[in-house]
Amino acid sequence: MSDYYLLGRSGLRVSRLALGTMNFGTGGFHAAYGKAEAEAEAIFRRYLDAGGNFIDTADFYTAGESERILGRLIAKAGARDRLVLTSKFTNTVDPADPNASGNGRKHIMRALEASLRRLGTDHLDLYLLHTWDRITPVEEVVRTLDDLVRAGKIRYAGLSDVPAWYAARAQSHAEAHGLTPMVTVQLPYSLVARGIEPEFVPMAQSLGMGITAWSPVSGGLLTVKYRRNGDVVTGAGRLGNPEAPGPEITDRDWKVVEALESVAADLGRSMAQVAINWAVTRPAVASVIVGASSPAQLDNNLAALDFEIPQDARRRLDEASAPQLPSPYSMFTAQYQSWVVSPGLEIGDKPAGYAPPVLNAAATPVS
Repeated sequence: MSDYYLLGRSGLRVSRLALGTMNFGTGGFHAAYGKAEAEAEAIFRRYLDAGGNFIDTADFYTAGESERILGRLIAKAGARDRLVLTSKFTNTVDPADPNASGNGRKHIMRALEASLRRLGTDHLDLYLLHTWDRITPVEEVVRTLDDLVRAGKIRYAGLSDVPAWYAARAQSHAEAHGLTPMVTVQLPYSLVARGIEPEFVPMAQSLGMGITAWSPVSGGLLTVKYRRNGDVVTGAGRLGNPEAPGPEITDRDWKVVEALESVAADLGRSMAQVAINWAVTRPAVASVIVGASSPAQLDNNLAALDFEIPQDARRRLDEASAPQLPSPYSMFTAQYQSWVVSPGLEIGDKPAGYAPPVLNAAATPVS
């Protein structure tokens, strides 16, 4: 990875592919596919050797083991200063305590201190709200994150898995009151999950939040890992496993898989590489989180940056995966726009030189 993107409207430079560490450790909710520390170290070292600097974890991953393992691996590699270390808060760490979860000030501050201890560091480069708790006022979250920046505990703040209106409210409140802005919003995004496009993408572009996309291969569906045999899904993983059911795989999803398989074959690339490349080159996307169960799988994922998808191939992928837009988004199309602008009138953007260009930091490469 030889180039980096500025994250949102900030000066923070991050790798276009981030390393997800949800499988570092064998405890808690993620134990079924977790990796012991020695296995995790091989993946971590391979990512560093490739030039990666963007590490993603959370206090919830493998019941805190992910952070503990990362702390030891970072110290062993002597790599703390070069990394953009990211963690997240929201999920419960003590079911008996009503304040040991959610996005209130009390939990945020306690969660951060616990994460810092597990990671063996005195600050995080990026701290994210993990998911909307439906309860805490957004103003409380923004003020608390600002306090943590001012205290030197975190360098930047962001959001993950929240409604677009919530993210917009957070950013607008921060701007109006001179508080720490949100530099990223972390969201699921892939060829089979394009639901963020109508709201989140224009919001991120307008308000200066680079999108960090997770699950670019949709839990393995966009790889050679799964196939359909009639009504039965074959493949060794969570998808299609009745004991660990995931989201339903629709006929549209399988059409996307078929188109992806065809494009990948034409390009001489793996399906995962093409799926990741598609996601990382979409508007407003600053970085894509990739995980790996082995150094070899990580190498395959990192190679997604080594080629360009030709225009015709991209069109095939876009058409196969095009989401059916609900109202009112279906109105914001070229067909409807022809009814808004009088026929024969040419209405364009401001002419060159009318105003200085605005830097789109979410999609600006930095050498």
